[in-house]
Amino acid sequence: MTTIPVSPSPLSPSLIATLPGRYYTDPEIFRQEQERVFESMWFCAVRSADLAKPGAFRTVQVGRESVLVTRSRTGELRAFLNICRHRGARLCTEESGEVRRSLQCPYHAWTYDLDGRLVAAPNLTKMPDVDRAEYGLVAVALREWLGYAWVCLADEPPSFEETVTGAAIERLGDAAAIEHYGTENLSLGRRITYDVKANWKLIVENFMECYHCATIHPELTDVLPEFADGYAAQYYVGHGAEFGEGIKGFTVDGSEGFARLPEVSADQDRRYYAITVKPTVFINLVPDHVILHRMFPLAEDRTVVECDWLYAPEVVASGTDVSKSVELFHRVNEQDFEACERTQPAMASRAYRRGGVLVPTEHHIGIFHEWLTTQLGGPHA
Repeated sequence: MTTIPVSPSPLSPSLIATLPGRYYTDPEIFRQEQERVFESMWFCAVRSADLAKPGAFRTVQVGRESVLVTRSRTGELRAFLNICRHRGARLCTEESGEVRRSLQCPYHAWTYDLDGRLVAAPNLTKMPDVDRAEYGLVAVALREWLGYAWVCLADEPPSFEETVTGAAIERLGDAAAIEHYGTENLSLGRRITYDVKANWKLIVENFMECYHCATIHPELTDVLPEFADGYAAQYYVGHGAEFGEGIKGFTVDGSEGFARLPEVSADQDRRYYAITVKPTVFINLVPDHVILHRMFPLAEDRTVVECDWLYAPEVVASGTDVSKSVELFHRVNEQDFEACERTQPAMASRAYRRGGVLVPTEHHIGIFHEWLTTQLGGPHA
């Protein structure tokens, strides 16, 4: 009978230790991640074009907070905590919607304009001492990049350039490389939402490595043969995995896709680039479209992933069939998320009490683990 040793054996020189299993199952660790990661960093909340008209809104879960993103009457995006300042009722209970001029709490009818200012409430005129700006909605920092609204709940947000756009520069080598794709000008061709029964870190770790690609991604390795060797697209700065010989496009069967995006360089043609923007965004770049994943960690064992496929506006406007293009990464997503769900139960096993191991091609997962423990103030006993 196999027994679990009381003290750990020394690791082989080729291997790197992972996080212990409790990092994926402990509600207290997840609470600390909500506070020190999701509520402290820039979080990709909503696609800007989803809020096309003044009064459009969407609510998103960022850590422990519901955040309301809306477009003001003058066209700017605004973000607020989705909480009425009177008695704390949830202001908007729908995931998305549209109002004409203002946001009204359904409990006591306190009403706010689209810039968050308190504009009306029962008997408010009898309380002239109430400062309508002071008792407005609590504002949340917002920046737009790549056509998405990124929000940060921190009182003093970290540098957007260092922590968000810097991730693209760190991966690709320079800022212009991602700008060539013109992501902010692309149109949404398809959106698929996945409800994954796994910890968010398992999804990040899976995306970071390709040691599993030959095992579970036959369609992807047909298009990107070098992935079958176990090296992820991140394995050195500026590298993009090259399409295989005879592959015409980033499609499920390797058939032709669409015209190359106008500013994509010749060096970027027929190549796939992947970027991880910590904590919860994956950006996938191919010559004719961009795929962007946003994760919404809801519990230590549940993560909702919203995946957008973005194309040149004329492709979407013409009604061109994008199904072969979408199907390739949809299969990759389903294969990856099934693997993460297969792994999640084992995180509570005594066999994973001290964690597992990483092989050399997964070394960047070890760097991710170091980053996370630093965010949490050090390793948890």
